[in-house]
Amino acid sequence: MNNYQSKIRDLVYVALFASLISVSGYISIPIPPVPVTAQTLVIMLAGSVLNVYQAGLSVLVFLFLGAIGAPVFSNGAAGIGVITGATGGYLIGFLAGAIVISLLKGKKNNIWRLAIANFIGGIIVVYTFGVLWLSFAANMSLIQAFTVGALNFIPGDLAKVALAAIIGFKLNDRLSKIR
Repeated sequence: MNNYQSKIRDLVYVALFASLISVSGYISIPIPPVPVTAQTLVIMLAGSVLNVYQAGLSVLVFLFLGAIGAPVFSNGAAGIGVITGATGGYLIGFLAGAIVISLLKGKKNNIWRLAIANFIGGIIVVYTFGVLWLSFAANMSLIQAFTVGALNFIPGDLAKVALAAIIGFKLNDRLSKIR
């Protein structure tokens, strides 16, 4: 594959995953202050399937679209105020989480490694950014922020880790034949 084809493939993957992250924000259960969305699953999939460059850029495109007013955040929210608001740490955590997952997944398609990468990047990294920012933005203690912004979400996110590992494993197997 030549460099031009490689760049086109990168752009297609970035656009596809930025779109999937955006659309998955509409699959949501509003639980204040942090809604449950399918975005975390798609972030995990982005890290599981894409290389570091593609994963990071797809989340950056998503964040940029939301910052300039496209209704891509959970339940169609938009604007820089969402990023600087109480849930903004989770959004920035999406960027770090997707990159960490992509870095940790390794070169070989291994379902267990994907599960561990998704747990670390998709839960630990995203929650760290989210809870720390929630604590600051909402003037809560870290314990309070963890209780309302992470504790109730752990079981669902563990299920997303398993689902992302399975789907990512299958996608990587299929994509290895056409890459």
